[in-house]
Amino acid sequence: MSENSYFWFEAISMVAITAILLADLLIVFKRPHIPSTKESSLWVAFYAVLAVIFGLIIGQLFGATKATEFFAGWLTEYSLSIDNLFVFVIIMTRFAVPKKYQQEVLMVGVVLALVLRGIFIVVGAALIEQFSWIFYIFGAFLLYTAYHQAFRSHEDEEETESKLIQLLRKRIQVSDGFDGAKIRTLVNGKKVFTPMIVVFAAIALTDVMFAFDSIPAIFGITTDPFIVFTANVFALMGLRQLYFLLGGLLDKLEYLKYGIAFILGFIGFKLVAHAMHVNELPFINGGKHIEWAPEISSNTSLIVIVASIAVSAIVSVITANRKKAKSN
Repeated sequence: MSENSYFWFEAISMVAITAILLADLLIVFKRPHIPSTKESSLWVAFYAVLAVIFGLIIGQLFGATKATEFFAGWLTEYSLSIDNLFVFVIIMTRFAVPKKYQQEVLMVGVVLALVLRGIFIVVGAALIEQFSWIFYIFGAFLLYTAYHQAFRSHEDEEETESKLIQLLRKRIQVSDGFDGAKIRTLVNGKKVFTPMIVVFAAIALTDVMFAFDSIPAIFGITTDPFIVFTANVFALMGLRQLYFLLGGLLDKLEYLKYGIAFILGFIGFKLVAHAMHVNELPFINGGKHIEWAPEISSNTSLIVIVASIAVSAIVSVITANRKKAKSN
């Protein structure tokens, strides 16, 4: 397909995706409610099927390699998005956000994530275009993130949020209770912020942290900015409904973080290997390419990602069932 055709495909895709997101946004703010399990399941399935269809269209138009890159990127970002939900649960519980208004909070979180990831994608693509050695930095960062992912605890996240909350409460006046989904309310005739502003700030901080993880991860799979962005968008679509669908099940997926850590570590290694293969740094191998460095294919990446998610999820379910059987 010609470059002009690819441009039009990108343009039409972005218009369609934006329309879907806007429709989802309007539904949330027009009809705030607690989604049922059936409603959440249907929406999650709808967005997953949409992603699969989109990937198949890419494969039909641009070849199997592009499609594989999209699916690998989408699954990687989706697994990281599920991990994101663990933090969202902590935030919602910590601030006792009424369930009726949790949809608004989650939608704001999704929109913020899209904006931040869009910015990071543009910056990342520009850096990659100019400096091939940036893959060394991305790879090292992901290896560190993989270690942090495997050995972090929820207490670490709560400590970070506590510092943010303390900082905000020192700077602004916050009411004791919520006033619906409003950010500001009247207390004794004076306009003050509600705890919702602190919730949004915590969500924004979480989005920034996960954007730092997710963008280098997907650039380890593909350097096509369009595929990078659409994989992120499809991973975030349905995240709100997935939150209500999984609910208390998130705590049972205790080994998922190890699967995600393995994926991040694998992609980190892949990035470093690629950086070695295209090496131009004068103090490494005299500025020459390191030919023996492995080039890991998109198909291999997809297999590793699917296997890591599947194994960690299955082990989590088996462990949870054993614990439940023992307690009974």
